[in-house]
Amino acid sequence: MSKYKLFLLRHGEGAWNKENRFCSWVDQKLSVNGVVEAQECGRLLKEQGYQFDQVFTSILSRSIQTAWLVLEAMGLEWVPVTKSWRLNERHYGALIGLNRAEMALNHGEERVKLWRRSYDITPPPIDESHPYYAEIYNDRRYSTCDVPKEELPKTESLKEVLDRLLPYWNDVIVPVIKSGQNVLVSAHGNSCRALLKHLEDISEADIVNVTLPTGVPVLLELDEDLRPVKPRQLLGDQAKIQAAIRKVEDQGKANAQNK
Repeated sequence: MSKYKLFLLRHGEGAWNKENRFCSWVDQKLSVNGVVEAQECGRLLKEQGYQFDQVFTSILSRSIQTAWLVLEAMGLEWVPVTKSWRLNERHYGALIGLNRAEMALNHGEERVKLWRRSYDITPPPIDESHPYYAEIYNDRRYSTCDVPKEELPKTESLKEVLDRLLPYWNDVIVPVIKSGQNVLVSAHGNSCRALLKHLEDISEADIVNVTLPTGVPVLLELDEDLRPVKPRQLLGDQAKIQAAIRKVEDQGKANAQNK
């Protein structure tokens, strides 16, 4: 039987999502459409009778902004929001800022799919010559992390995302869930995929095919050991959700035009 409910949410569409660029740790606000997605998500959750006691986000604006808009739409602005870099998007290294479709044209769709979706393949690391290196590593928010700034990643596989996320999950989020509180994790495509891999025990091969569209809440019903008692549910209009999933999957194709 289900004892706990956990909601995962990939933030609403960001400016670089719209431009089909690898955003990663570059801080971006939501696009106009992303704001609407977050607001609609909050209204849907309210209509279905869900409530939250705590929300966890990354320290990137699109994740935080999504949480705020969801809570506002639910009339839950007072609910605590806790932020950690460990819920950040995957660090895409030297790929940050590049257009996915152009990369597929230059390097092949299969290579881009491996960079984007595989479990243990790591993109080339970012270095100080990269145009966004200083913007990321000189950002004051990273001086508050629980590791020295020089030890922050310069690139990551999905496996490495899970490795840096799990201590926070186990030490901070799990106790809140087990206290009986309803939790929303408003994060990113890959931090949510990493959590799903852990919770659902998804294989390294199968995680490649797990796609989360922006602004769609994922409901997990868990037993006392925080193992799923039924398949995850993507809440909302299922036809629209499937279309959004196909849109995300097409972003790494050579003929994608800002999909």
